[in-house]
Amino acid sequence: MAKSKILIVEDEPALAEVLTYNLQREGYEVVAARAGHEGLRKGQMLLPDLIILDLMLPGLSGLDICRELKGSARTAHVPILMLTAKAEETDQVIGFAVGADDYVTKPFSVKVLLQRIKVLLRRVANPEPAGDILESSGICIDKRAHQVSVEGEPVSLTPTEFRLLETLLKQPGRAFTRPDLLESAVGDSIVLDRTIDVHIKSLRRKLGDAGQRIETVRGVGYRFQEDPRN
Repeated sequence: MAKSKILIVEDEPALAEVLTYNLQREGYEVVAARAGHEGLRKGQMLLPDLIILDLMLPGLSGLDICRELKGSARTAHVPILMLTAKAEETDQVIGFAVGADDYVTKPFSVKVLLQRIKVLLRRVANPEPAGDILESSGICIDKRAHQVSVEGEPVSLTPTEFRLLETLLKQPGRAFTRPDLLESAVGDSIVLDRTIDVHIKSLRRKLGDAGQRIETVRGVGYRFQEDPRN
């Protein structure tokens, strides 16, 4: 079986070495880039199975690289895990907004990072079978086409946001705990509960007025409340 190829775009030599060593020990083929433009070029040319992308890079930021790769049909499918020292919630929301599939802040546990990588690669290798169209309160999810629209207008969601919205719409009115949503939408119980809050905030913003249907259930988590007029 061919090794999964991982591109590391990281300008800190010591960290890049640690990541390379641990990933190679897990059996991955690793390619590294130390600057923004180099990382973008290698991502476009090599089409890796996954990209670990630092946010702060010389020449071109990680956000710009992510936006460029996710905006191209040729590279949009490549999962991107952002790795950065910027832990502010707003930075995470921006990262997810430009298409990042996951977000890990420094300092981090190598064990946790490796688990997150396995989850992302497993999703790509085993996509969920196509299902029926889900519609509620003006929101339409087409799993077969992997598209979301609100009142007929297309909405661009990250893969995680797509699964999160699908989970909520499948059972409107049900209050999901954060662990429930982590398991069904993120697929990794190691991830902190706060990650779901960041995804929900980004999802609400992208859905516009329809995002208000995703309600916070104090002390529990979230639920999707259907519009009683529909």
